[in-house]
Amino acid sequence: MVEFKVADLRLSEAGFREIEWAEKHMPVLTRLKSEFMREKPLSGVRVAAVLHVTKETAVLVRTLISGGAEVWLAGSNPLSTQDSVAAALASEGVHVFAWRGQTPTEYYECISRVASSEPNVVIDDGADLHAYLHGERRDVGSRVWGGTEETTTGVNRLRSLERSGKLLYPVIAVNDSLTKFMFDNRYGTGQSTIDGILRATNILLAGKIFVVAGYGWVGRGIAMRARGMGARVVVTEVDPVRALEAVMDGFEVMPMSKASLIGDIFVTATGNKGVIREEHFKVMKDGAILCNAGHFNVEVSVEDLERISVGKRVVRPNLEEYLLPDGRKLYLIGEGRLVNLVAAEGHPSEVMDMSFANQALATKYIVLNKEKLEKRVHVLPRSIDERIAEIKLDSMNIVIDRLTEEQIRYLTSWEYGT
Repeated sequence: MVEFKVADLRLSEAGFREIEWAEKHMPVLTRLKSEFMREKPLSGVRVAAVLHVTKETAVLVRTLISGGAEVWLAGSNPLSTQDSVAAALASEGVHVFAWRGQTPTEYYECISRVASSEPNVVIDDGADLHAYLHGERRDVGSRVWGGTEETTTGVNRLRSLERSGKLLYPVIAVNDSLTKFMFDNRYGTGQSTIDGILRATNILLAGKIFVVAGYGWVGRGIAMRARGMGARVVVTEVDPVRALEAVMDGFEVMPMSKASLIGDIFVTATGNKGVIREEHFKVMKDGAILCNAGHFNVEVSVEDLERISVGKRVVRPNLEEYLLPDGRKLYLIGEGRLVNLVAAEGHPSEVMDMSFANQALATKYIVLNKEKLEKRVHVLPRSIDERIAEIKLDSMNIVIDRLTEEQIRYLTSWEYGT
């Protein structure tokens, strides 16, 4: 009997339609699914995954199952689960524990449930499952063959475990694959963040002062897309190299203390906490809009906002109005959680195609190399990145050049000179 807990199984038919739509736009993962079906590289492998339960995640889950895996799945955010997709997966026999609107207690109960499946391989987005297996359930974690991690935030947590000598199993930093962070983080988050803001507010971006906190790959993508919509983009940074890059990319750079005085829209993308806090809220314009594109809901200090406000109400789905003592109103999207998944549908299928191809191949890599991998954070071989890119280009009917034998000799020898 399949164990699961979802909002409503009756939503499964709508979920199947959503998954079918995603599959049509995920050619790399579809090709890998066919290979996995033939080769069965995951036969008998139990996979525990904590991921945003979206239609794209369902395509990954189906790929793993086609390779022979048994999958246990929980959501990696209390507000990001697409209930119809969770219902469809449950009806297909996946042990899925996810529904939109979980309390923090329910969220961690679901993580505990998938951890208790005694997984061989762990797939995570944000490292909450990894942290659980290194804390409360070290008995289970000590038997895991290996794991993967989808996000910058999660990889940072795992490298902290590695530095302290406490990492129980090898982990593949999927986020550090070129065909993940250069595309998912930049183009996926860039587009889906704008999508979430527009769905929640329906405001015009053209002419607005749009503040992006953080100029990593996610911040770059958001700033690029906001400028494309006609916004006047300001970047805040703590890293001097990234700040210099933002300046040379044509953006205005200043500290948050100055940006908070002029911004109309604020998006955090740093992976750190308290990026926008009480001192900033107190000087913001009436009507300023706040949201977060980082993994956890700590970048915009909701605690500070709640404390200094004298009133709060929901004015639109996923949009709360906070009334300050002087009459100004600030607007927070999605409780400060991931704006692109709470207020929209997350990344487009086309970009998750590459991210989840990395996850599928990383899972296979762990199974094939479990006896050889050291207990540290690893990056997938460049050859896997290149293979994913080649399949993607082929699906787009794009042909590229190949090196000639003479060019290969030139690049690999030291004798050639002027």
